[in-house]
Amino acid sequence: MGPGAPCRVLVVDDSKMQRRILSAQLARSGYEVMEADSAEEALALCEQVEPDIVLSDWMMDGMSGVDFCRAFRQMKRAGYGYFILLTSKTEKNDVAEGLDSGADDFLAKPVNGAELRARLSAGERILRMEKELKDKNRLLHSAQEAIERDLSEARKLQQSLVKERHRSFGAAEVSLLLRPSGHVGGDLVGFFPINARRVGLYGIDVSGHGITSALMTARLAGYLSGSSPEQNIALFLTEYGIYDGRDPAELAAYLNQLVLDEMQTENYFTLIYADVDLISGEVAMVQAGHPHPVLQRADGNVEYLGDGGMPVGLLPGAEYETFRTVLAPGDRLFMVSDGVTEAAPTDGEMLGELGLARLMRRSARLRGASFLDAIYWDVESHAGGALTDDISAVFFEFHGAKTAVD
Repeated sequence: MGPGAPCRVLVVDDSKMQRRILSAQLARSGYEVMEADSAEEALALCEQVEPDIVLSDWMMDGMSGVDFCRAFRQMKRAGYGYFILLTSKTEKNDVAEGLDSGADDFLAKPVNGAELRARLSAGERILRMEKELKDKNRLLHSAQEAIERDLSEARKLQQSLVKERHRSFGAAEVSLLLRPSGHVGGDLVGFFPINARRVGLYGIDVSGHGITSALMTARLAGYLSGSSPEQNIALFLTEYGIYDGRDPAELAAYLNQLVLDEMQTENYFTLIYADVDLISGEVAMVQAGHPHPVLQRADGNVEYLGDGGMPVGLLPGAEYETFRTVLAPGDRLFMVSDGVTEAAPTDGEMLGELGLARLMRRSARLRGASFLDAIYWDVESHAGGALTDDISAVFFEFHGAKTAVD
């Protein structure tokens, strides 16, 4: 039933007189009428032309109206077909049988003209609603496809924020892991040179999920740019014309005020930041709501560092604390998002710090991307293959003091 086209009605009855009476009534009311003298003929006709409404007698020679209705419902159609059974049956069991066969309505014989028009009008309303719903679903499907394409491109753009997943500094190396749970996520990891002997490492986890969080990570990536030191707020230019790094606690406080003043968003984020000296192995860090960074010694033992701290962008005037440690040759620093430590199977326990330490000891002999891949698959396995949060990590391996050759 196209827009403006008359509704097509199929009349099925083995009584020629009954068909003529019904067809005449329908034609006067503006319907396009087709006739069949048996259910078998009607099925063959329906294969060629799809009726919008079927008026079928219940009792006919050969296939009954109820059996015809069942067969009609099994046919492949472009749209819904409204089926009305004509019957003198009034028993509840008979009505139940008709409904069970797929009939939408009943008309008592002999058919009253006013009642016929009322039942057909009801059927047309159902068909119009079904068509409108299909049209809306079609538009919705097209919109969803467009959104999926946009999100796929957004995922590529977000992944491009982490331009370099691994770098060797000769006597040390850093590897990054970033895997959103959806198309886009709120995690960000990265590193940048501070000067010839120091490197900054960071992990960020924006509250919430989806596009808003992803847009905020893109903004934050610009604040901590490794390719444009003049735009990196973790750096400042000294009087000697060279860059130095802000104290980690000072950086967190500066970011906190910047987010509250400029972004004006309800989102906040957790931060872990480390300023690593590639020669001495000294590390200055700040923890702002992020999971505790993990120090794995050369012998495989694991230590958790930091005292927590307030997330960034949550409260004005929040104070942060710089803490320090020293890496010895063979030590590894591991900074993860809470998607790792809070990974859990349905109705199961979170991995937690003890679980992460166990996984790290298990993979202590692996290096770089191989270590990160092993941790990721172990975390996913712990969660039963159903990770619900973004997973990100910064993995720094210290092999010894950087030399001039490095």
